[in-house]
Amino acid sequence: MTEFTINFESVTINDALRWAVSDMQRADVYFGHGTDNAFSEAQLLLGHVLDLDFAQLEQFRAARLSTTEWQTFTQLIRCRIDERKPAAYLTGKAYFAGLPFVVDERVLVPRSPIAELIDKQFTPWLSSVPKRILDLCTGSGCIAIACAHAFPGAEVDALDLSLDALAVAELNIAMHGLSDRVFPMQSNLYDAIPRQRYDLIVTNPPYVDAEDMADLPDEFQHEPEIGLAAGDDGLDLVRIILREAPQHLTEQGILVCEVGNSWVALAEEFPQVPFQWVTFERGGDGVFVLTYADLVEHQHSF
Repeated sequence: MTEFTINFESVTINDALRWAVSDMQRADVYFGHGTDNAFSEAQLLLGHVLDLDFAQLEQFRAARLSTTEWQTFTQLIRCRIDERKPAAYLTGKAYFAGLPFVVDERVLVPRSPIAELIDKQFTPWLSSVPKRILDLCTGSGCIAIACAHAFPGAEVDALDLSLDALAVAELNIAMHGLSDRVFPMQSNLYDAIPRQRYDLIVTNPPYVDAEDMADLPDEFQHEPEIGLAAGDDGLDLVRIILREAPQHLTEQGILVCEVGNSWVALAEEFPQVPFQWVTFERGGDGVFVLTYADLVEHQHSF
């Protein structure tokens, strides 16, 4: 990693961003935990140090950093490069569906394209406003909390097997003032809710297959493996989710599930199932929607 040799007192925001971008690109770090390029990553980390958003960084481009600010920023960039730690873990926060969340290495960094569906209130698939919502494999609680914001009259159950993840989810639920509507529970998928039915089930379960797990960039080694790995083909949990979903949906309910790159294996295994694959305006793929009727009709397939 190169050192910036000019006087600390003369380093501007412009200088700091240029230096960080160059060093991260030379180091060939992986971007995919909230940003997709070195410039946005540098903005995120410098904005954290200076308590400025992206627009404010642009406005104050010529402003000089204090010695403490510059040293703090260089330490973050050094950690980002040397340890390959995702920026969200360095700052302790991430954004999902426009909302802030506390994150650390007990949970995955929020990045699901399902955020776009939440922003659109799951149109055109939801036929009515949901009163009860289930978020399976909630992790940081970002999907559950974003759904609670999108549907102010709904109650949301947020389930996860990991007690560590649920501890983070509880922090986020409290931060958003939603303890009366979002309820975290430890559960192996549906086990904790044997007779409960929901108008909407949303899930971003582990879905990375064994081959992809072996090839993941170093940044993913900081994330909990329990939130990523899902067997040889990435579908170990998805099959259970599909098979048991009809027992937990209302007749007008829908299942929204992210399977990422494992969508190919899923479509090949169940060619008769009418998965509705979502097209996203803001990027992303591997998310399907199934209605209660579809799930009941093809339940024998799962």
